[in-house]
Amino acid sequence: MIPTYLNPSELARRFRVSPRTLERWRWKKTGPHYHKLGGKIVYALSDVEAYERRRRAETHSSILGSWE
Repeated sequence: MIPTYLNPSELARRFRVSPRTLERWRWKKTGPHYHKLGGKIVYALSDVEAYERRRRAETHSSILGSWE
């Protein structure tokens, strides 16, 4: 199966953030994993989806933790 990649502009639209925010996340080593292919930054869709699942779990657990 051939992986699907998103460029920073596509991911920024998906997350509703600016491309500059993605750049800052890369610098701080937060956000989804990225790859450099041919000198360009890309994000594998599988990595983006895994990041979304982790964030959803972190948010869910922080909400539940405040109710206990």
